[in-house]
Amino acid sequence: MCFFQSAATFAPIGRWFWALAAFTIVAESNAVNVTDGLDGLAASTVSFALVAVGMMFLSAGRPELASYAVCVAGAACGFLVVNRHPASVFMGDTGSLALGGALGGLMACGGGAMVLPVFVASGVFVVESVSVILQKVWFRWTKWRTGTGVKLLKMSPLHHHLELSGWGEMKIVGWFAACGAACSVLAIRVFYMGAT
Repeated sequence: MCFFQSAATFAPIGRWFWALAAFTIVAESNAVNVTDGLDGLAASTVSFALVAVGMMFLSAGRPELASYAVCVAGAACGFLVVNRHPASVFMGDTGSLALGGALGGLMACGGGAMVLPVFVASGVFVVESVSVILQKVWFRWTKWRTGTGVKLLKMSPLHHHLELSGWGEMKIVGWFAACGAACSVLAIRVFYMGAT
């Protein structure tokens, strides 16, 4: 029996699943868009997440979704030829929103079993989005409390804060890609923990 037919054992979401799926598609799209700020950053990190999701689908007996995930990851890797530092072509909103939408859409196709693994695989995007939210909330709260807004980071999202802190663009992309790879490996582990 396919693991996705018994997805409720891993994530008993019930009738709220489609609301969560819609939220995930929008959230993933915006999170990848926020991450797209340096040469090769979004393409490299999203490719790791998509390969991990593809491997999960393949092991769950869904080769059509696995091949889609790996093909989109391959397209993102191919784009790195012109998008790596120094980039001659930029991704922009069109590419980043589509890549995030693909990741969120795959979660929706996978059912409740994919919610937590996709969230883990998207660790870099989650941190980037949370850094933007915290920056806004902290600035508004300190402005309300003291009359003068204070920034939590030098600039949000996090990769711009690191850039202004003296990190080179290549170093940031390298570290974020490594973190994305680690999150993807962890997501596969989380998936198999839910499958057993």
